[in-house]
Amino acid sequence: MKVRDVMTTQISMADSNTSISQVAKQMKDLNVGSIPITDNQKKPVGIVTDRDIVVRAVVEGINGNDTVSRVMSNKVISVTPDTDVHEAAKIMGENQIRRLPVVENGKLVGIVAIGDLAVRNIYEDEAGHALGEISTPSRPMM
Repeated sequence: MKVRDVMTTQISMADSNTSISQVAKQMKDLNVGSIPITDNQKKPVGIVTDRDIVVRAVVEGINGNDTVSRVMSNKVISVTPDTDVHEAAKIMGENQIRRLPVVENGKLVGIVAIGDLAVRNIYEDEAGHALGEISTPSRPMM
């Protein structure tokens, strides 16, 4: 099975000049935990998660009116629609991420989340393994 078979195609995006508050509201309104950040050609340039907003903005005292570029992750790890779902789960685990932007011809066309893999009974083992790797701390907890 390919990523295209399980990915979400109705995605909301923002650009790097959008305010942190606007992106947070977008997440709340859509009941999602991340928003891909794209340029004006729909090329992914980053991703921001609810955790990024808490850890990088709230804790650091960054104003909600500042741009999301201050708190987004710049390293975009993505897959194509033709990526096998087993490979997508492996990439999530190796990189300790729960969501992967799906890019085709340089443009964002969807997003696949660990939950998209877990709801397919055939992929429960892979999703569980990936989630285990994602949840393993990358450094010792204090």
